[in-house]
Amino acid sequence: MVKKMKLIFKFLDNFVIIPVGKMILAVSGKAGYFGRFFEKWLTQKTTLLFLSLVLAIGFFVMIDQRLLVFTESSAEIISDLKVDVIYNEEAYVIEGIPETVDLTLIGKRSDLIFARQASNHEVTVDLTGLSPGTHRVSIEYKQTLPSISHSINPAIATVVIYPKLSEIKSLSVDVLNQDMLSEKLVISNLQVSSDTVIIKGAEKDIAKVAVVKALVDLDNLTSDDLGEVVLQNVPVIAYDSSGQIVELEIEPNRVEAKMRVESPSKEVPIRVRPVGDVEFGKAIASIELNENYVELYGTEDILENLNYVEAEVDVTDLDKDREFRVDLRTPPGIRTMSINNVVVNITLGDAVERELTDVNIEYRNLEGGFSVQGLTERDVRVIVGLQGVESVVENIDEDQVRAYLDLAGLGAGEHEVEVQVDGTDERVKYIAKTRRVSIKIVEE
Repeated sequence: MVKKMKLIFKFLDNFVIIPVGKMILAVSGKAGYFGRFFEKWLTQKTTLLFLSLVLAIGFFVMIDQRLLVFTESSAEIISDLKVDVIYNEEAYVIEGIPETVDLTLIGKRSDLIFARQASNHEVTVDLTGLSPGTHRVSIEYKQTLPSISHSINPAIATVVIYPKLSEIKSLSVDVLNQDMLSEKLVISNLQVSSDTVIIKGAEKDIAKVAVVKALVDLDNLTSDDLGEVVLQNVPVIAYDSSGQIVELEIEPNRVEAKMRVESPSKEVPIRVRPVGDVEFGKAIASIELNENYVELYGTEDILENLNYVEAEVDVTDLDKDREFRVDLRTPPGIRTMSINNVVVNITLGDAVERELTDVNIEYRNLEGGFSVQGLTERDVRVIVGLQGVESVVENIDEDQVRAYLDLAGLGAGEHEVEVQVDGTDERVKYIAKTRRVSIKIVEE
């Protein structure tokens, strides 16, 4: 203790008393009589001893109090420590062990600081040697400092041990975020690297499994991914009959998915179809669009059968030239189109009439195994009236007009059927002058 005090005195003398004394002397040199008096008082041996003693006592008290703080007992709580379970994972399945516990350490603060900074707090449950069934087991903490006591919450767990069984299951594919995929993209030839998986677990859990799915997520696919795309680490999940996840072991638990990403498209013309009749005595002279073609995006089989996109324009009682903004009708099965509406300019002119007297009749929706015969010559060729502006109707011939009979639901025998007509030019109104014809349907 004496030796420590000497060291303290020496420290104070060299680093506190002498520097402070020099500062005071410098100040007193400019302070006149009071300065000389203070200098005389400060240079006395008894004064220096007194100051050293006071400062030494002050430092001693501070250090002593600090040591008391470090020697006091305290508690430290470490939450959510992972529990490691020691058992034969190949042979058994366990239930009942908490995933985490709370650890309370009790001891001196200095020891707790060291213990808290320790990187490894091992909490374990050892099930070695236990047979299938229900057991109460202790949760153990590996002590790092003998001077610290501890408690674990919870300290006891009721564990159920089951024999691990296995079963082969077919693997199906579930596509996620398909609605987030660009409407221009189409996925085809989706395959995963395994058709079957092995599920392992307790018998009661295996019995719950209704389906095992590989979850292929399309969320991150973009137009830059055209061609063959391979997705790694596709998760495999087991579900029960109500769609709830069944927690058990699956091998493999992740698979590889291969698919082809394409953007099939087809450019087709836009066909304007006027609906209704313009004012009496008038006819459509011209139909002009700001866009004549549209790009369609869909699957190859749907695009193959599409030759145009229709835009309906209501011209009922139209009596003068007019501009329309018309929405295009998206054909069934088409995912998206390059444009969704067009501007249609319709001009009118004076209407004239003309007749085509030798238009062949077509037969539609005739059931297989039958053929059709006209009973007379007028039942095979009909008269079709054309109504439109002169410059349009004078250029229409029989090849541009279709007269047809809808034979849906008709069987063998004689029938009188209504004649229907249409044509390729939407500016013209087509009128069936021959309203009905008589035919005979016979079996071939």
